[in-house]
Amino acid sequence: MTWLNAVNDQVAGIGAVVVPGTLRDSLFILDTILTLDGGPRPEMVATDTASYSDIVFGLFRLLGYRFSPRIADLADQRFWRADPIGGPPGDYGALNAIARHKVNVEKIRAHWPDMLRVTGSLLTNTVRSYDLIRMLAHDGNPTSLGQAFAEYGRIAKTLHLLAMVDPIDTSYRRTVHRQLTVQESRHRLARKIFHGQRGELRQAYREGQEDALGALGLALNAVVLWNTRYIDAAVTQLRADGHPVLDEDVARLSPLGDAHINMLGRYPFTPRPDRTLRALRDPNAAL
Repeated sequence: MTWLNAVNDQVAGIGAVVVPGTLRDSLFILDTILTLDGGPRPEMVATDTASYSDIVFGLFRLLGYRFSPRIADLADQRFWRADPIGGPPGDYGALNAIARHKVNVEKIRAHWPDMLRVTGSLLTNTVRSYDLIRMLAHDGNPTSLGQAFAEYGRIAKTLHLLAMVDPIDTSYRRTVHRQLTVQESRHRLARKIFHGQRGELRQAYREGQEDALGALGLALNAVVLWNTRYIDAAVTQLRADGHPVLDEDVARLSPLGDAHINMLGRYPFTPRPDRTLRALRDPNAAL
């Protein structure tokens, strides 16, 4: 079983689904994104290689998302070119040497109305993306509509690959890696919180598993919020005391630390009467 969850760039969990077995994440990632619990609509979706396919690239592009997976075998990837129908081949300059594979633009045009209808069905939750992708992929033999989505997805995938290997502007690659690092750090904290019964789900039914993991997600978000508020208070106090605190250093602070959190025992969740934060510790008190 896999707990597939969406984490925004503020380290908060905004949605999750329980995936039975070890099926590829790409069959479920769209369901997760299209049924988020809340928060602003993401613009970029960073994930690992397990969620990658040309069809998924095409669906994300039509839905208005930038699909940004970390592809392990970059050296083996194909770069695609989209030449105009009935026109001369496009000139890609220095990229002509690697853009040797051509996107079938005619197939995209022929299926464009159906592709738009499929996109509308996903947005209105008329069909689950898990079922749709399985139907389009058809066990490795895509249908004609699936092939059209794959051709369209190859355009988005090529743009993604070019941005990932750009030797001059590395901002996109660093953004993807930073978000994936956030996800991995959040999973580490989740494993530490979910220590009861050796971190095993004991419910035999899916609803119980979803309840347990939903409670874990709530606890994770509570820790992130608590840490964020006190980090902000500490930075504000340091600046008020005249200590130089650079914005560049603040940007690298993470609300996923847990050395100060006792994972054992019972906890009363009672708000302070004045709803203020507790007094910060004096760093010199222990000296």
